[in-house]
Amino acid sequence: MKPGRLGVGIIGAGRVGPVLGAALAGAGHAIVGIDATGEDAIERAEAVLPGVELLDAPTIVERAELVLLAVPTAELPGLVAGLAATGAWQPGQLVVHTAAEHGVAVLQPAVARGAIPIALHPAMTFTGTSLDLSRLLDATVAVTAPGPVLPIGQALAVEMGAEPIVVDEADRPAYAEAVGVAAGFADGLVAQAMRQLHEIGIERPARVLGGVVRSAVESALARYPDPPLQP
Repeated sequence: MKPGRLGVGIIGAGRVGPVLGAALAGAGHAIVGIDATGEDAIERAEAVLPGVELLDAPTIVERAELVLLAVPTAELPGLVAGLAATGAWQPGQLVVHTAAEHGVAVLQPAVARGAIPIALHPAMTFTGTSLDLSRLLDATVAVTAPGPVLPIGQALAVEMGAEPIVVDEADRPAYAEAVGVAAGFADGLVAQAMRQLHEIGIERPARVLGGVVRSAVESALARYPDPPLQP
């Protein structure tokens, strides 16, 4: 089974949802609406998805063939269960979340209503702007799904412009920890270096550090084999 042209509804207008919606729209899917709460979220959604219809979550689930849940990890279980409690999920509907820590078990309340679960996590840091669309081309997407559904998840990742990698359900916490450590470590070091350069009067510390950080990361990645050598 391959995903055809789908009606995609997005719940969550943080930095991830609108960008992935735009990527899917670029692949020919139709965005039926987005659930955006707050002025910043609405502005972000309208900037990345011009003309998108603003809808509430139940209406999105009612109208969409693919529901993209791009909400904070802590909110995901309650959102899925709450929509299930109202009978919102539909048989045969694709339900996709973007949380690194979770596989498809968190979507069980939707599955019980007949929905098809997929977990897709792009391994990159999002700005929430159209710049992220080009960055997806160099990114991987961790795909977790039941065996028969896995090709659909992989195809969606490819349509977003990224490279799919399969991560087993049991391995999602370890995967999330690894990518979280890398992102957090880089962010902390850059922040510290920026402060130090600013304190000594460097006017454009980001310009100074940009080349250093990129070349250092590239050198570190080249230094370690892929896959890494076994001890």
